[in-house]
Amino acid sequence: MPTAEKDLADNAAWKKIQQNTFTRWINEHLKCANKRIVDLQLDLGDGLRLIALLEVLSQQKMHRRFNLRPSFRQMKLENVSVALEFLDNENVKLVSIDPGTIVDGNLKLILGLVWTLILHYSISMPVSEGDDSESASKTPKQRLLGWIQNKVPDMPITNFQQDWRTGRALGALVDGCAPGLCPDWETWDPVKPAENATEAMRLADDWLGIPQVIAPEEIIDPQVDEMSVMTYLSQFPKANLKPGAPLKPKLNPKKARAYGPGIEPTGNRVLRPAVFTVDTFSAGQGQVTVYLDHPGGTRQELKAEPNDAKKTYDVTYVPQVVGTHKVTVLFVGQPIPKSPFEVGVDKALGDASKVAVKGPGIEPVGNIADKSTYFDIYTAGAGTGDVTVMIKDPQGLDDVVEAMMEDKGDNLYRCTYRPTQAGLHALAVTFGGAAVPKSPFSVDVGPACPSQIPGSCPGW
Repeated sequence: MPTAEKDLADNAAWKKIQQNTFTRWINEHLKCANKRIVDLQLDLGDGLRLIALLEVLSQQKMHRRFNLRPSFRQMKLENVSVALEFLDNENVKLVSIDPGTIVDGNLKLILGLVWTLILHYSISMPVSEGDDSESASKTPKQRLLGWIQNKVPDMPITNFQQDWRTGRALGALVDGCAPGLCPDWETWDPVKPAENATEAMRLADDWLGIPQVIAPEEIIDPQVDEMSVMTYLSQFPKANLKPGAPLKPKLNPKKARAYGPGIEPTGNRVLRPAVFTVDTFSAGQGQVTVYLDHPGGTRQELKAEPNDAKKTYDVTYVPQVVGTHKVTVLFVGQPIPKSPFEVGVDKALGDASKVAVKGPGIEPVGNIADKSTYFDIYTAGAGTGDVTVMIKDPQGLDDVVEAMMEDKGDNLYRCTYRPTQAGLHALAVTFGGAAVPKSPFSVDVGPACPSQIPGSCPGW
């Protein structure tokens, strides 16, 4: 097995990612010289593209002449020697690398050479103009990590491997460099790392000018090495936002809220519309999604009707069965505070409009004080509901005259009461919490008849 294949045989996944990343990094810089490489192992062997890369990175020309058309091995060795001598003059320290390792395509040592260039020309450069002496005393890795931590204080970034695998840290870094460019990163689903990384890196490429020297699927790979990740991230400190970037306000699901009877734990009934409102005024402008989970386990998406400027949304649903329902409210894919809401639904109330009331006790005149009277309440065809009667005396008190209810069967209820004084009484009759037709009834009670004059009162 050739040496290069042996080097790649162990832990091939991370080494292949590193080879891809370093190749892209080189090509990004070689664009200035109208050159590129395809095979990192072979394409630096004649020394020409290595020399071009060093001239781009250092912004200097080679100190010695070199062969522009190296046809023979000795010419290639001389060219690589010129490049390595230049690096030595630049105080770039190389270990175990000589012209022969490059010309012969020793991939392991070529990867080491490229990493040294990345470390010296990209990562070791000042990350900001105001670097203090304390920062300068740190290693390049520590300085880059510290710069990133300062940009994304809400993310616990401590390394260049596992902390980047969900893609959310990339989104946070993009938004940290350009607030408003990627404000939704907090709502990203960590179980969709490829989708997250792709979006963050696209925004960085399009609007910060940060090329994707590592692919989204590579940076989230559990086998990725920190050198590849650092190579990509080292481009951020020098990034500048392009004009016209689609900056958006930061969205915060924690500031959305929902209110209304439709999400209360009690008070909702079968076949009666349940209504509530979702308020996103302080959360920003984003998508509102609402789901209703029925007691049987089925899920239904409810329509959220936007009001003016999409700051509030009205939601209505009609429960079909008794039991505990669950209402889930999402803002940009994330649950708002207190969501999901557990909503208890009771049996349906009857239709009060179908209730009839008859009898002398509700007649406007003809009833007298201190004499019992009654009236009947017919609920046939009105459904299920509690029958209640409340009587207010002439002073407006509702605890003086007692209404005595009797269930006569066959959907018939009789109410008997005995007014204690003359004057206008109000009889409120409800069925299932709703007033029946013509309720409240006004009953003008006449004065009590003198007991000593038999026959002087009606009905005697």
